[in-house]
Amino acid sequence: ARVTPGEDRWDSHWDDFGKANERNPAQEYRRQLALWLLQRRGTPERLLDIGCGNGEFLAAAAARWPSAELLGLELSEAAVDAAHRKVPTARLRACDLLAEAAAIEGEYGWATHAVCSEVLEHVDDPVGLLRSARQWLAPGCRLVVTVPGGPMSGFDRHIGHRQHFSPDDLRDVMSAAGLEVVRVEGAGFPFFNLYRGLVIFRGDRLIADARPDAEWSPAGLLVRAAMAAFRPLFLLNLPRSPFGWQTLGIAREPLIQVSADDLRKVDGGTE
Repeated sequence: ARVTPGEDRWDSHWDDFGKANERNPAQEYRRQLALWLLQRRGTPERLLDIGCGNGEFLAAAAARWPSAELLGLELSEAAVDAAHRKVPTARLRACDLLAEAAAIEGEYGWATHAVCSEVLEHVDDPVGLLRSARQWLAPGCRLVVTVPGGPMSGFDRHIGHRQHFSPDDLRDVMSAAGLEVVRVEGAGFPFFNLYRGLVIFRGDRLIADARPDAEWSPAGLLVRAAMAAFRPLFLLNLPRSPFGWQTLGIAREPLIQVSADDLRKVDGGTE
């Protein structure tokens, strides 16, 4: 089965939690890690954001690499509209990568660098999503993937998390999609884990706390205060740790590419 906007209410999730998402220190932490990992093999010329959401990562990339061309793929129309407002210089496409989405003329094999941040946990077929996204990757393209590790919270389930990933889980997914795995590891120990522990402890109550209409309620103010308090602490997180609950992967598009039709026919990790 594949995920559709109707099943997971992507548009309403962005309306309900988009503002809280922007304040979330975990998002900024992931963003900075991904930017750093992308640039370790050269400044991006053409950057693809797979599941770009409301454009937060693309906006950060535009600020860091003003000359880079940017392209975002996203399922939610509401998120694409928000990303257009946030990053008017980026090209953005609303498409379902699990429904035979195809790169248009000029986009096939386009990206020199790519990111897929906090997306795979939302779909039933993460291998299929990455395999489909490979249409846009140039030979040798560097791909950075972030996914949640550690236990799942009530809020995670509410916004459609299917699973969380250990480093071995993510390695298996990237390999099965036909990518060359460079490395996979945990990050974020200790303060990312502590922050996630509080999210898990808050449980389903966080769903109401994070909505816009609760922003100035006592619970909403407490959530905002906790986010602000953790922001400087995240600077002390270890970027690599087997105990970290943020899972990171780096992969590379093989230098020998196959056609889009062949990519869709792949079943397993060997091409």
